[in-house]
Amino acid sequence: MAHASDGRSMEFKLPDLGEGLTEAEIVRWLVEVGDVVAVDQPVVEVETAKAMVEVPCPYGGVVTARFGEEGTELPVGAPLVTVAVGEGEAAAGGPARERGAGAAPTPAAEPKPEGSGNVLVGYGTSEAPARRRRVRPDRPTATGASGRANGRVRAAEPVGGAVGTAEPMDGPVPVISPLVRRLARQHDLDLRELTGSGPDGLILRADVEYALRAAAAQGGRTADREAGAGEAPAGAAAPAASPSDGTRVPLKGVRGAVADKLSRSRREIPDATCWVDADATELMRARTAMNASGGPKISLVALLARICTAALARFPELNSTVDTEAREIVRLDGVHLGFAAQTDRGLVVPVVRDAHARDAESLTAEFARLTEAARAGRLTPGELTGGTFTLNNYGVFGVDGSTPIINHPEAAMLGVGRIVPKPWVHEGELAVRQVVQLSLTFDHRVCDGGTAGGFLRYVADCVEQPAVLLRTL
Repeated sequence: MAHASDGRSMEFKLPDLGEGLTEAEIVRWLVEVGDVVAVDQPVVEVETAKAMVEVPCPYGGVVTARFGEEGTELPVGAPLVTVAVGEGEAAAGGPARERGAGAAPTPAAEPKPEGSGNVLVGYGTSEAPARRRRVRPDRPTATGASGRANGRVRAAEPVGGAVGTAEPMDGPVPVISPLVRRLARQHDLDLRELTGSGPDGLILRADVEYALRAAAAQGGRTADREAGAGEAPAGAAAPAASPSDGTRVPLKGVRGAVADKLSRSRREIPDATCWVDADATELMRARTAMNASGGPKISLVALLARICTAALARFPELNSTVDTEAREIVRLDGVHLGFAAQTDRGLVVPVVRDAHARDAESLTAEFARLTEAARAGRLTPGELTGGTFTLNNYGVFGVDGSTPIINHPEAAMLGVGRIVPKPWVHEGELAVRQVVQLSLTFDHRVCDGGTAGGFLRYVADCVEQPAVLLRTL
């Protein structure tokens, strides 16, 4: 993702951060123009729909330009910084420092063709595949232009996507993301009629979505006017506020990623939900006894996770995914347990790797680490993906029940409500017990109700009688 604009100056572009992410927002610049940077030194902190990421530059030298202010959203492939390679100590592998007034530059070093060794997707180590190359600055555009305007590479491909088709006289469309072009094509939207909100007028996905919403609202109002022409009775009430009134909140960042994933889950997965109330009194007593032993404290969610992994060992159908193209159910060997965590940035689902191989103490520590990282916005894309089953403890919000939406492409999610004192028949007598509602939403393609009910019943039995869990250890 770096482009040599001359013999010594290297332009470093926003790399592909993985997981299909096409854009990121600049949160904080870590360098100034004139700073000396070392190879693989972080130069900017960006926020994607998944996490906060520090982006390292694969070149050492002096920063000669930065692109984008803090708060600006950039697409993958847009320029981040230019570096004068070979100037300052960084090019020789020395420590990064600010360039002093009397500092003499060292001889220019040629960029190493093998790359910096950095492993972010799309640049660095030459063995790492560069995915989804957006543009080729060295290829002439259909109009003969260089493809670079105001320091930014712009795609010269027409809206229809046909290579070699001549552009109109107004020049290339300022769009880099192929997803934006595809969205426009699907809705017959002419990108040349839009004004981009990105740097240098770059058209972003949010611009296309806003235009589509506006067109839909305008179409609805036009239809209403045609239907009611000449029919407004005297004294008719004032028209209700249109959908365009009020405050608009863009669906982007974490909120946009959540919306996309939940919508896809609802479209693709035929889900069903079953639930049961369970007496959690003995589980709470067992946790109290464990924590009174003087060792590390065990969290309730860790005990519930341990119960989940034991249940999945008995009912492996729920630890699976569906390969729709092959029409196959893929049962997964290990349990990578996701758990829902509410943060100031929105809902995220960190993943505990190999949860089936961890004891309650290890699970407690990992839950705590990932929760702290989630609240601080430091989760990496790798810590937010790859889950095979999700545990959702919505009881922390003070509610009893819910029907969770499956975290696509997983096959099931266990929901846990609040644990509260309730009247309960215990050993033939009415008593006040600690009761919790458990719900299981599952993909009906991977199993039927008998399997789902068996899983949920086993979980409830372990909650009511923790000794049941010992049989699986």
